[in-house]
Amino acid sequence: MLIDVLQSISDGLLFGATYALIGIGFTLVFGVMHKINMAYGAASLAGAYVGLAILSYVAAPGWAILLLSALAGGLFGVAIYYLCFRFIPLASPLATLMSTVGMLLLIDEIVVHATAGMPVPFPTIVRGTIDFGPDFMLRGDLLFVFASALVAMGGLLWLLYRTRLGIATRAVSQQPVAAQLVGIKLDQINALTFLITGMLGAFAGALTGAAIGVLSPIIVTPLTIKGLIVTVIGGLGSIPGAIIAGLMVGAAENLFQFFRGVTERDIYVLLMLFAFLVFRPNGIFGVKAGRD
Repeated sequence: MLIDVLQSISDGLLFGATYALIGIGFTLVFGVMHKINMAYGAASLAGAYVGLAILSYVAAPGWAILLLSALAGGLFGVAIYYLCFRFIPLASPLATLMSTVGMLLLIDEIVVHATAGMPVPFPTIVRGTIDFGPDFMLRGDLLFVFASALVAMGGLLWLLYRTRLGIATRAVSQQPVAAQLVGIKLDQINALTFLITGMLGAFAGALTGAAIGVLSPIIVTPLTIKGLIVTVIGGLGSIPGAIIAGLMVGAAENLFQFFRGVTERDIYVLLMLFAFLVFRPNGIFGVKAGRD
């Protein structure tokens, strides 16, 4: 029993790295623009579909699908920015929210019609297991997913804290007016933020496909919901919080599935979110709102 519990937690923890990437995307956009991009999950999966489609026509190794998906996701991200944010007044948060909801439905419908609503096989990049005795093992595909996600997270943190683009992005997030006064172009930074988060999301979408072996339109809604849950639990605007919350949600989800089955696991994940909203509404690393 104990070994089974540890197995469930370890598998969920490894897969939770994909939730962390999605949560980082939501968090980064919210931190820079203080808005939620509801189309993010759909665009992430669409980027993975485009990478899979390109790979079917181009002779390339299986891991290349991750790079192709990331590039496609970056283009989706920039398109969403210009269609849903750029020309809508910042003083109308509901308008941008509803525009991204509409974009989510549009992307979802395009994917459904392009695939006839059927799951599409996704290539397994890494096979095999690492065995630790007769009852406990680590799946090679989940280890690859976890390691790839860590590399992506490390690259993002390096970009944010070690480059001029990262300094400009953090300046826009903290004081947009002051950033403009020193010559930083808000539209350019916002577009680059959507480019980066789009690449990150599609990379996570491709890793999700690599872990479960298929891509399906029904993944869009769970991916969006889990990303939002991770963002709230981690603390709005906190990237370290999104990373920890993503791993936590992945481990908890798998543990709930072990004890209660796949039909009830999402109920308990939502109850976990409810508990955070009641007892720690600002999230793990969230900052309490106060007057300046």
